[in-house]
Amino acid sequence: MLSILIPAYNEAPSIKQTIEQVQAVMQQSSTVYEIIVINDGSTDETVAQVEGTGARLISHPSNGGYGRALKTGMRNAQYDWIAIVDADATYPLNRLPDLLSYIPRFDMVVGARKGVNYWGSSAKRVQRLILGQLITFVVGEKIPDINSGFRIFRKDIALSHIRQISSGFSFTTTLTLAMFLDEHFVCYIPVEYHKRVGKSKVKMGRDTLRMLQILVMAILYYNPLKLFLFLCILDFVIGLIMALVGLLFNSAVTSFYFFGLTLLVALIISALGFVAEVSRGHRLR
Repeated sequence: MLSILIPAYNEAPSIKQTIEQVQAVMQQSSTVYEIIVINDGSTDETVAQVEGTGARLISHPSNGGYGRALKTGMRNAQYDWIAIVDADATYPLNRLPDLLSYIPRFDMVVGARKGVNYWGSSAKRVQRLILGQLITFVVGEKIPDINSGFRIFRKDIALSHIRQISSGFSFTTTLTLAMFLDEHFVCYIPVEYHKRVGKSKVKMGRDTLRMLQILVMAILYYNPLKLFLFLCILDFVIGLIMALVGLLFNSAVTSFYFFGLTLLVALIISALGFVAEVSRGHRLR
């Protein structure tokens, strides 16, 4: 049994089409389902488009963010498995049965986006690659798509991490981190990503900085020693470079000073890392 959540903020041009596509796909399966549209303070005709479709409508009085809308949907969902899809016609909704076929063997199944519409501009491609490398470092394995908005997951797991999961566009990123770092089983299925209907709500500069902030917070919560280990290595490399520069200018005293200071800072960072790890261990008991 599946609760399908569709967050919507000013998605009047495509929300009705999205609901009808989901209904058409699900009616061909034996899965019991419900569709919940979370209207996140839309100022266009989104609500009018949803009415009469058979989908359940929940409205926020004002715009609270993508993740907050999904959290509202999860809290109001009646079934144990949650599917999330975007209302902008970017995902191939006919692939929902393919994702469902991996349930309940996996705790989360994700439609990993591919194609030119996914990678976008050169700047967006670079951003995705850098973020991908950061996430790989954090979880210890390569993730095909960190923030796909087309996935199915267990509601109880998501709700148990709800305070750590972002209420903004990084909802899917932090949910992915929670799943991997809490040792749940995740499966990725490649899907074609279509051109969106309407204007994107993502602001590249602002949302990238927010995502980096949330990523650091997630590492501190789930795997703090890895972050402090990275800072130790970075500190050591910088100190070594400064020491070598000192030797090049025939200043052995300066070189020794910089190297000693680097080791001291590294020891302090290591100590903080072990304290954070011990604190995490107590929290998980």
